[in-house]
Amino acid sequence: MADNKDVDVNAPPPSAEELRQSILAERMKEFGKQQQQQTKQNEALTKFAESFLNDKISDEEIAAVRRVALNAVKNGKYEALVYSFPSSLCTDKGRAINSSDPQWPETLQGKAKQFYERYLTYAKPQGFRLSAMIINFPGGFPGDVGFFISWKEEVK
Repeated sequence: MADNKDVDVNAPPPSAEELRQSILAERMKEFGKQQQQQTKQNEALTKFAESFLNDKISDEEIAAVRRVALNAVKNGKYEALVYSFPSSLCTDKGRAINSSDPQWPETLQGKAKQFYERYLTYAKPQGFRLSAMIINFPGGFPGDVGFFISWKEEVK
């Protein structure tokens, strides 16, 4: 039951207009919070995109990929998701990857392209395979791209 200690039962009730304005004020306050959160998310995505497109792959990122693969091995897996990024950072927004176009590597930019080139130089000659897939579809559109590295023996 509601606590009536702070209610003045002798005061006139608020008007219907006052209640509507109160609801509107609460909705506006919540909308403002959502806008602030969206602005922060957009700023973080912009910062990530700038780094993704302009910076070099760091030693920490390379080490993280190796750790993920080694953890997968410890868990008896033959494949691991080692890197992901928004499909919007591909030149075609991830369409080639989503449709399994053999030319999908040509759509890569920035760090994704660098990772792919490192794969060709270091991992592929060692028997690893790399695949790229769209790993989520927010709103029905390609979301993030996932790079999966596999060390499973090829069936011939």
